[in-house]
Amino acid sequence: MEIILKEDIIGLGYKNDIVTVKDGYGRNYLIPTGKAVIASASAKKILAENLRQQAQKLEAIRKAAEAVGEKLQHIQPIVIATKVSATGTIYGSVNSLHIAQELQKQGIEVDRKIIVLKDVKEVGEYVAKVHLHKQVEVDVPFSVVAEGAEVPAEEVAAPVSEEVAETVEEAVEEVVEAVQEEAPAATEEATAEEA
Repeated sequence: MEIILKEDIIGLGYKNDIVTVKDGYGRNYLIPTGKAVIASASAKKILAENLRQQAQKLEAIRKAAEAVGEKLQHIQPIVIATKVSATGTIYGSVNSLHIAQELQKQGIEVDRKIIVLKDVKEVGEYVAKVHLHKQVEVDVPFSVVAEGAEVPAEEVAAPVSEEVAETVEEAVEEVVEAVQEEAPAATEEATAEEA
């Protein structure tokens, strides 16, 4: 069954994508919960017209996602300390909530629902994928260490020079300002179209 997604669903697709799913999943879950509609010919025409009208707004959203992605590429290394058994297996697991909290400590707000990572049940090096936008995905490396253990010297990153930090901050501020300038205009256009 072909459906049009009304919101992002990790592992299936993004908002306004036309995807094929099993009939039961579509009829019993996605459509009744309002996450999708059947992709009929008329629904596809409406979708095409809406996408054409929202092109500027979608571009502003993509630029904002790219700005956050740029910030994510210049973060301090993430080290998550957790309780570990004698065999190196951690108690419980490290999940997207832990990554979101560590990013928040560095001043980057990311919804934990857009962070995807494999099961982390042992000490080691891992990578989490952050789905910021349909076209913007960023890999965030992180380490899981035993609580109370010292991180080896080679794993500790050298602090970022002040010049590099200032350059990154200036670039992020410029992008945020540009997005903020475009966002009200896009919102006014959308409001005018609705009226």
